[in-house]
Amino acid sequence: MALGHGEIVCMSEQGMVVRLESAQAALRDHFLGWQCRLRQKAMRQGGGQPSEGMRPILVLPDDPANGFEVTVLIVPRESETVTAQFRHMARKTHDPSERYQAAIKLLASAHYQQARDFSDELTALFGPESKLAARLVKSGVCALRFEQYSQRYVLPCRVRPLAESDPAWQATYWHNSLFNREIPAGIAILGFQPDWATAKADPPVV
Repeated sequence: MALGHGEIVCMSEQGMVVRLESAQAALRDHFLGWQCRLRQKAMRQGGGQPSEGMRPILVLPDDPANGFEVTVLIVPRESETVTAQFRHMARKTHDPSERYQAAIKLLASAHYQQARDFSDELTALFGPESKLAARLVKSGVCALRFEQYSQRYVLPCRVRPLAESDPAWQATYWHNSLFNREIPAGIAILGFQPDWATAKADPPVV
């Protein structure tokens, strides 16, 4: 019997779970590797400007006809050390050009070298009283549609507001501070956890 891509062939319950988890992990790792490559290129060749693949289209389930472009970050699993570097660099100088160049130098070197070092929960910063952030928190779910070059991903996500004490909040805030010193009070930082069981890649991960 011919089998299509992604079909589960194991008959035992344990085997089916293992095969499914393996496919989900492969898709997750493929996506994170792609994100790291895009971010390396943006830092080394694009002057740090977020590229198309770093700015997915966000779609809410109650408003599928409209999409909202957001810029997302990937955060290291163990982010405390790099967050401390970001914080130090952001506070070290009031010269935006000096701070910007220091940020590019750090992020263009080894920061995005190992995709396995990054959490698969994406983050995004929203301005004070953001209506979109409020809608996301209320909904609790959304889809993120990524595309750059010939690669596309659709990631259904659970959404959660991050507390200021959360390491992912701190990493996101101080990363953004390197590029924008005038972050206002009252911002919201949200986490987007993909559901890899329903996520899709085009071309598919093989």
